[in-house]
Amino acid sequence: MTEGIIVVDKPSGITSHDVVARVRRILRTKRVGHAGTLDPLATGVLVILVGPATKLFDKFVGFDKAYEATLQLGLKTLSADIKGDVLENRPFGHVTREGLVDAFKKFTGAIEQLPPMVSAVKHNGERLYRLARKGVVVERTPRKVQVNRLELVSFDSPYASFFLDCSKGTYVRQIAEDVGELLGCGACITAIRRTRVGTFTIDQAVSLEDLNAGHLRHWPAA
Repeated sequence: MTEGIIVVDKPSGITSHDVVARVRRILRTKRVGHAGTLDPLATGVLVILVGPATKLFDKFVGFDKAYEATLQLGLKTLSADIKGDVLENRPFGHVTREGLVDAFKKFTGAIEQLPPMVSAVKHNGERLYRLARKGVVVERTPRKVQVNRLELVSFDSPYASFFLDCSKGTYVRQIAEDVGELLGCGACITAIRRTRVGTFTIDQAVSLEDLNAGHLRHWPAA
């Protein structure tokens, strides 16, 4: 295969760039890129573009996306996920299922969202995530995003699992942190799984192990 689109089920613990590097080795081609970064913690749909398909980057980045995620109440971290340095521990026993449902409603529709410190947004020419690694927190400018659906799936305190369907540029970890702030207890992400990018779904995705074994599922670039 020298061109086309591959939907990879990214595993946790590696970067999107790591996935690209592995695909390059497997396919023995250098012209490979991804459309829409997933954090090392996150799993799920990562659209890989091969050959001339890399020109479609802007198109794929603009697609709506869907996620399944879990947050933990009572814990605020520097990165807004469970891997980050703990900033605060707060009581969370007052939070009910009904309270979570109401909080999610307030973050549905057109909202303004502050990019998290662990993001690729630049501040004075440097990526925020690099500043975060140094323990530096800087002022950020809110951005408008569209949350099509934000629904509670299950609640077993302090953990709440939810489904999110949103526009490009929406940060799942920031949704969790903002919900926690609204509830007065703080929250951070413990798991993120992207289930859809545009029309490409997790059911179409192939693992890196299967890809390495030659089980290739791909779509033409046009």
